[in-house]
Amino acid sequence: MRIVVNHLTRMQPGYICVAGLDWESGQHVRPLPPEGRLRAALLAQHGGPFALGAIVELGETRPVGHPPEVEDHRFAPRAARQIGLLSPRQLWETLQAVSAPRLRTLFGDALTPRGRRGCGVDYGAGSVSLGCLVPTGPLHLYIQPREGRPGQVRLRVGDGEFDLDLAVTDITLYGPDHVQPDTVGVARVSAALRAGHPVLLSVGLTRAMTHDEGIPPTHWLQVNNIHLEPGDA
Repeated sequence: MRIVVNHLTRMQPGYICVAGLDWESGQHVRPLPPEGRLRAALLAQHGGPFALGAIVELGETRPVGHPPEVEDHRFAPRAARQIGLLSPRQLWETLQAVSAPRLRTLFGDALTPRGRRGCGVDYGAGSVSLGCLVPTGPLHLYIQPREGRPGQVRLRVGDGEFDLDLAVTDITLYGPDHVQPDTVGVARVSAALRAGHPVLLSVGLTRAMTHDEGIPPTHWLQVNNIHLEPGDA
């Protein structure tokens, strides 16, 4: 299977999450190794195959997904290799082709408001866990301080129905350790958003978890990547 990487996020220190569009079907695919988590050593910057816009041949894959994470496919990391890299303009156009302006178009009616300015899907419900959004209205990117822990990058975003404040796990907005926010990078992207620069968002649902004892396990919506239109148009 061959994919174009359009989701690339940080996870726990030392690990990443990757997803891309199947070269043939255009459907999202999330490659998972047998141990369940991808090591950060598989990033292109460390000699691995994965980077935003990379065309990656995964080798033999096997679907292992369950709702809503139907995109999960088992693969052998040693077999994966990068065979090409889209230009920023090519990646932008690829994202445009699969993006929608409404979250319900992407995730269906299973996506409902949760807590304060969050939304998600019940455990085991829904039909997909990945999508690309054309946001509407103003966007506000910021770093939320957290006592005793590194700050968290967050984005206030709406689509005309949902008014949200979401965690951002975009690996490009964190430092080399994938833990500390990249304050310079966040400031640069924040300024572009305030200026109304065209943007597309890779969005996805987390594995089921709960942030509050009063809320059952939920697949929470988050922003996986913020894609600014390249300046070569």
